[in-house]
Amino acid sequence: MKKCRLRRAPRRGWKPVLSRRAFIQAGAGSSLLSAAGAWMGGCGSAGISSGGQWPVIDYGQSFISGTVSSNRVRFLVESRTRILDERTGKTQDYYQCASCKSENTFARKDLFMEDNYDFIPIFGPEDGLLFRRKAYLNPRYREWRKAEDLWGGQVYQVKTPRATRLVSTTDEIHRATAEALPLVAQTEITRADTGLTAIIEFPVKTMNIRDEEPTYQVDTGPIAFPDLSRRHERLPDALSLAFVAFNAPHFADFVIEDETPILQDDRELTRVHHYSRILSLPAKNRIFAIEG
Repeated sequence: MKKCRLRRAPRRGWKPVLSRRAFIQAGAGSSLLSAAGAWMGGCGSAGISSGGQWPVIDYGQSFISGTVSSNRVRFLVESRTRILDERTGKTQDYYQCASCKSENTFARKDLFMEDNYDFIPIFGPEDGLLFRRKAYLNPRYREWRKAEDLWGGQVYQVKTPRATRLVSTTDEIHRATAEALPLVAQTEITRADTGLTAIIEFPVKTMNIRDEEPTYQVDTGPIAFPDLSRRHERLPDALSLAFVAFNAPHFADFVIEDETPILQDDRELTRVHHYSRILSLPAKNRIFAIEG
């Protein structure tokens, strides 16, 4: 496996640990053309798939860590959402990390908080987004923070596989699944009226295969779903947690976590945050098999 410095091929013995500022300078704050080039070729030929597409992340070995000495927390990266702005030529990358539970960190006992919640962070070039899902409607469900204020800023340790292969036919997808190859997908969505495009990349955690006919279905989450229907002043405000499914190259369905009423006999009892808002969008879906 190779760690990705984006723009420069690694030299022997080099350890590519990037600070948030260096990571931004490497691509997330660059122009559309140069940032796309960084994603496509900045990790060297080893990171490029045999199909000539963009390199993908090795999601089992990629992490974002804090820098503050009181808790240099390390989060596993679970998805990446790249937002491309056609009008400004800018791109921004947002990394959604694995969920954990609210805890009394480094306590002598009672390590989990009584009023417990699911915790998911998303890190961007300048901003971070924290999700706290409780059993009831939580007014602090989502919180925007400057990235530098979260655990003293971030260090990105993002790896790419040495070899990937675009699996574009159903037969190829069936065979890669049967061979137990790790799969990574990219779902690209676009809104011409706002000039925004997003490429959501994620490991395929669940793949459904039907032997009787040539079909498959990806079902994975959570991912950072971007609302491209309007131009947000702060891009993190466009992001929501969601699951994604697709079984064809031209569309994807999303179920988005949102405020959801709990009903009994048509009477609303309460509201919670739940994956309930379903959306189907035209998309370009790609699946890659990791081979090394």
